[in-house]
Amino acid sequence: MLGIDDIAALIASAESDASGLPPVHKWNPPLSGTMDMQIRSDGRWFYLGSEIKRPRMVKLFSTILRRDEDTYFLVTPVEKWIIQVDDAPFVTTTVERVNDAASGGIEKLIFTTNIGVTVIAGKSHPIRVELDADGQPRPYLRVRDNLEALINRNAFYQLVEWAHSSDGDDTALIESDGETFTLGSFLSS
Repeated sequence: MLGIDDIAALIASAESDASGLPPVHKWNPPLSGTMDMQIRSDGRWFYLGSEIKRPRMVKLFSTILRRDEDTYFLVTPVEKWIIQVDDAPFVTTTVERVNDAASGGIEKLIFTTNIGVTVIAGKSHPIRVELDADGQPRPYLRVRDNLEALINRNAFYQLVEWAHSSDGDDTALIESDGETFTLGSFLSS
């Protein structure tokens, strides 16, 4: 098994695809096993029970994260390790709403994640909301491929504030980059 610094060096030396990320979707090494790495629901990363406190290291590992079905892996050209993800691997920290004059005045919602990645909600990056066991909303934003970010509470409340209702009912809708997303039934008539 490679050590954490060996993995970081391997990632740094890997070729990137057009997005600037390593092409983990092309790497298919045999399964190496399960690594004692956990991403908690608040977006903090842990290795061998200790929090990884170096943001650059977390960001680097996030570039080789892949989700196949419901299993998360760290993938390099030579190794593939199962890791534990408690909810979503990323968390949004902020959202801003801009009116893009260059795109004909289309409104865009720009999210920033805990690893400093910005994502514009839209067709390739949809927002979805599911309810937890207590009936509370759990909103998510697709960041890339099938990796999502949990939209933090402040950002979600901001979305609800910006939302409008659907034809007089209490369903909250929000638009971004030409797409409409349902946030749930929160608005009063």
